[in-house]
Amino acid sequence: MANDGEAYLSVDGVKTFYIKAGHGPAVLLVHGGSPGASAPINWKFNIDALAAAGFTVYAYDQPGFGRTDNPTDFSMEYRVAHAKAFVRAVGLDVFHLIGNSQGSYIAARLALEENGARAFVTTPSGSLAPAGSAESQALAKRHNAELRDYTPSIENMRKLTLGTLFNRELVTEEVVRERYDMSTGKNFAAQKMREAAPRPKPIRDELRRLKSALIVWGKDDRGVSVERGVLLFQSIPGAEFHLFDNCAHWAQWDQAERFNRIVADFLQFK
Repeated sequence: MANDGEAYLSVDGVKTFYIKAGHGPAVLLVHGGSPGASAPINWKFNIDALAAAGFTVYAYDQPGFGRTDNPTDFSMEYRVAHAKAFVRAVGLDVFHLIGNSQGSYIAARLALEENGARAFVTTPSGSLAPAGSAESQALAKRHNAELRDYTPSIENMRKLTLGTLFNRELVTEEVVRERYDMSTGKNFAAQKMREAAPRPKPIRDELRRLKSALIVWGKDDRGVSVERGVLLFQSIPGAEFHLFDNCAHWAQWDQAERFNRIVADFLQFK
C-alpha cells in the first residue's frame, strides 16, 4: 500500500495506530467491529484510491483493534470519545466521514456532534439501520451470534471472511491470515470485554439531522438485509442510496472500484 505514512500517536492516553495518505479535503475512515478488524484490512482497497481522487485520507485503528493499544473502557461510548480525540490530535477542522459496519455508528455520532463534520457515508450497518421485519431481525440475530462465537483460528477466520464477502476470490490465504493475526492476543481479549460493555445510546431518531448522507449497501449481505438499508435511507431526509448486486457486507471490498468512484464523486461536491 502506497501512502504518506503509517504512524502512532497518543490519543486520550492510548497509543493509536493510523494511516495518512494523499492531499486535499480530509476524509476519516472508521472501520467496523468484527473480529480481526483494523484500518489496513477493512480499507485495504480504498485508502489509495480516495487519496488519488484528491482527498487526505485518515484511517485509524480503534482502541482494542489492530495495532492500537487496549483501553480500560471497552464501551462504544468510549470508542466515540476516542474518535473525537483522534480528530483533535491530528488537527482536523473540517472533514468527511466514512463508516464501515459498526464503525458507521461512530462515524454518525461524529457527523451529528462535531462542528467540523460534513458529509457522511455508510456501508451496510446493523448498528444504524432500523430493525425491520421479523425476517430481517432473525438474519441479524444469526449473524451476531456468529461474531460472538468466534474464537481465533485460521479455519474460523476463513469461515468468517467467506461470510463477510460475496466474491470468494478475495478470500485469499493472505487475507485470512491478516484478519486472523488481528483477532488474536490483546485484540481477542478486547473482543470479549466489548461483549460485556454497555450498549450504545440509540441515535436512529437523530439521523434525520444528518446534512449530507450516502448509504451504500450490498444485496447479498448475510447479516443486514436490504430492507434495513432502505429503511435507513427513508429515515434520513435528502440521503442518497446505492445498492450493489453481487455484494455482501464489505461493499468497499466486493465492489471496490465502483465504491471508490461513487464515494469520491459524492464527496467532491460537498
